[in-house]
Amino acid sequence: VQLQASGGGLVQAGESLRLSCAASGRTFPSSAMGWFRQGPGKEREFVAALIWGGSSTYYADAVKGRFTISRDNEKKTVYLEMNSLKPEDTAVYYCASSKPRLRADLTRDYTYDYWGQGTLVTVSS
Repeated sequence: VQLQASGGGLVQAGESLRLSCAASGRTFPSSAMGWFRQGPGKEREFVAALIWGGSSTYYADAVKGRFTISRDNEKKTVYLEMNSLKPEDTAVYYCASSKPRLRADLTRDYTYDYWGQGTLVTVSS
């Protein structure tokens, strides 16, 4: 599986961006898709995730209520809609995909087997 992330850019605080992550190769209903981010001088952290064949979504507390993860199964693309952006959301955002798993902690980066190249989001105050 190869992942191509896009949609990053420079925005002002309070504005919105939508990130996309297109997957090539086979996807499975029990595979997870996640977004992580790494801000300047910070460790990589979980942002949001879903299961390709599931209905639940998962969010970090820091983005809950502002970010929305969704998918288009036909396009094999996962989106991250980011609203009310804050300067602390500035980071390189990575999408990631897992092999089929029955149980997994979607908030942990070790759950994921494939990673995209990252897209930079900069939020100015």
